[in-house]
Amino acid sequence: MKNWLPFLKSDPTVAVIRLAGMIGGAGRATLNDTSLGSVIEKAFTRGKPDAVALEINSPGGSPVQSSLVAARIRRLAEEKDIPVIAFVEDVAASGGYWLAVAADEIYADRSSVIGSIGVISASFGLDRFIETYGIERRVHTAGKSKSMLDPFRPEDPEDVARLNTLLEDVHANFKDHISTRRAGKLPQDRDLFTGEVWLAPRAHELGLIDGIGHLRPMMKERFGKKVRFREYNAKRGLLARFGTQLVQDAVQGIEERAAYARFGL
Repeated sequence: MKNWLPFLKSDPTVAVIRLAGMIGGAGRATLNDTSLGSVIEKAFTRGKPDAVALEINSPGGSPVQSSLVAARIRRLAEEKDIPVIAFVEDVAASGGYWLAVAADEIYADRSSVIGSIGVISASFGLDRFIETYGIERRVHTAGKSKSMLDPFRPEDPEDVARLNTLLEDVHANFKDHISTRRAGKLPQDRDLFTGEVWLAPRAHELGLIDGIGHLRPMMKERFGKKVRFREYNAKRGLLARFGTQLVQDAVQGIEERAAYARFGL
């Protein structure tokens, strides 16, 4: 809480929310609305900060969780009338960039990777494998579209068409979010929504970010050398910290490593 004595001026405060890792449903990734909800609420309400800084390092993940977290940030920013500034570390790609765009301004290191404004669905086809080993797949459904893109059956063109429709609809939501939040900053003669990525200087030229800079130096320049930082991080569950989810955490780590590797990180 700020000092209640009007003649005593308290030092400026910046709340720092760290958003690092894959974005996914509860129990599947570090970043989601369940793990971050109370963290974000505290950052905006504890002591009425002068600004909230988002420290982002994410290759993306779930579009739904990206949307939920970003919407929570925007709601609180508008309710509390607090500016939000994002600072990208290694990468803000796909859902990671979705989170960055929730901020009023975005800054990054010169070597940060920005973009990947697209939607992807990846899986495996194992139908030939089980045929080779004489394994029969048995699936019974009520509703002809209930079993879609079964990896143990040959790919069905109708299933692919349905999947493409879903991907295009999610992509449209992503593009609408970026276009709204970066209105007036993006070029009108170039399609930035192809899934391509750029390093920060080029991303700045394209209007995807607002400049090159690091969190603490920029906040000290803006709010003075006496600015105080309060850090907020997503907490892992008690059971997870004691190792009862080792297998799940190992799988998550492999998925996360693969996601970062797509951007050479």
